Amino acid sequence: MEQAMKIEWVDGKREPQCAPDPAYPNGKDLDCSNGAAKTCTAQLTCPAPRCGHYVVECKRCGYRVAATTAGRPDDPRSIKMPCKLN
Repeated sequence: MEQAMKIEWVDGKREPQCAPDPAYPNGKDLDCSNGAAKTCTAQLTCPAPRCGHYVVECKRCGYRVAATTAGRPDDPRSIKMPCKLN
């Protein structure tokens, strides 16, 4: 089965400057769904290699989001998105 999500990490080419948030030692689960009834969740590599951002796109409905990374343990580990299909 073809992967439903296209995940791209864009390197910001710089190292983290601040300490990670100790409340999230295993990463953060981001919810960008705004309470949508139909959603998809993508798993992200956490921590990211360094500062940059993920671009996550659903290949089925075309919804796309970006999430910043800092190369720390408190980076996003997953992202939940709404589905644009009815």
